Amino acid sequence: MSQNKVLSGIEEYKKMTPKSLEFSKTSKEVMPGGVTANIKFFEPYPLIMKKGSGAYLTDLDGNEYIDYLLSYGALMTGHGHPKVLEGIRNQLEEEGTLLFGTPHHLEVKMGQKIKELYPSIEKMRYTNSGTEATLLSIRMAYAYTEKYKIAKFEGHYHGGYDQVLLSVNPSVNEAGPAKRPNAIAESKGVDPYHKEHTVILPFNDLEATTEILTKHKDEIAAVILEPIQGGFIPAEQEFMDGLRVITEKLGILLIFDEVKTGFRLGLGGAQEIYGITPDLTTLGKVVGGGFPVGIIGGKKEIMEMSAPTAASDVFDNSQSKKSGAKDVLFHSGTYNGHPTILAAGLATIDVLEEEIQHVFKSTEQLKSGICDLFSQKGINVQTIGMGSIFNIIITEKENVHNYRDLQESNFALRKEIDYHLLTKGVYTKPLNRYSLSTVHGMKEIDKTLEAFKLTLNKLF
Repeated sequence: MSQNKVLSGIEEYKKMTPKSLEFSKTSKEVMPGGVTANIKFFEPYPLIMKKGSGAYLTDLDGNEYIDYLLSYGALMTGHGHPKVLEGIRNQLEEEGTLLFGTPHHLEVKMGQKIKELYPSIEKMRYTNSGTEATLLSIRMAYAYTEKYKIAKFEGHYHGGYDQVLLSVNPSVNEAGPAKRPNAIAESKGVDPYHKEHTVILPFNDLEATTEILTKHKDEIAAVILEPIQGGFIPAEQEFMDGLRVITEKLGILLIFDEVKTGFRLGLGGAQEIYGITPDLTTLGKVVGGGFPVGIIGGKKEIMEMSAPTAASDVFDNSQSKKSGAKDVLFHSGTYNGHPTILAAGLATIDVLEEEIQHVFKSTEQLKSGICDLFSQKGINVQTIGMGSIFNIIITEKENVHNYRDLQESNFALRKEIDYHLLTKGVYTKPLNRYSLSTVHGMKEIDKTLEAFKLTLNKLF
């Protein structure tokens, strides 16, 4: 595609969003780049929203969009679902406070539900984000194995901290051999120490992964992975089975980062689909019902390392001469297990238990319709994903197995299409995956497919 055609989509976007442009200029006076999370930015400026309702968002200029970003997958019941709002109101009215600062009954109620849906989670702790959950999972792995390196897969994201902010989206020129990927820092300020202590693995390549893990078996505490890379590239069953076998054989813990996939592939996440029991699991996004939350859970003997004792309070000065804090894995957080958040999460699960199959059906209808429209134009496309999430990959490759395969797709054409779709009321951040919710019905699917049809007819 020519550069002019790419710019035409952006120019149309700019014409219909002048208030977002002006607001972005003001926001840069307050926040670096005008955003408080880098992921929220896209060129030439991000949309500024003022209202959300059901499957729709409305921006400052009054443009309405069908929302397929859904806060990066978090809103599986859409914006402002009545049952989620009711759960929040009931908690506030019945309990009279936003925060206890003490243990409370919803911690147990949610915990029992999570254990029911995720049998691998024998005990659990709450955090305030998926990032916090993965961070704690690594500390647990270090403490349990007494080894202090981790292994992650190229192209997988587990949070914005030094230990895992490596080889998420590396330049192929720097990334090294496909079977022996280099550790590439993805941010300024990442301590070079972690390039030596985070081992990078090739996703969906069991033979190469086995060789690397075997070589470093006495150093690696855990392998952490997204069972579905980026939320849309699935692990092959044979790969997943083999990974579980080799990690057990080598005494390496297996951590499933299900922050993206928890509830979106099924109520029991990817581990239910693959039939794999990880040692530790991290959850987030959907389970917060639109609020910040994380969960880490797993084998009892691992989780119990964080159980406090009378002499293990790192803040208790009276214990300073006999403190046993260093003998317990420290984990704390004022907002862990926030009652309002757990009420929203429980209400979300209630809705999904009744309507999750509807979400999956709608997702398949949308995926199929998109493929048909591209096929009519003679364009090779794949709608890759499982459950309620997928991505649109324009590629000549028959299969996309990992990060390296993904780099061979036509990002320029996909981005141009995305900008044109924005001007026709279909929202996801350009190049991002699509997520659906319980409130995405046939009306939304039909309107979306019509927007795709108009866009493809305009470009081809």
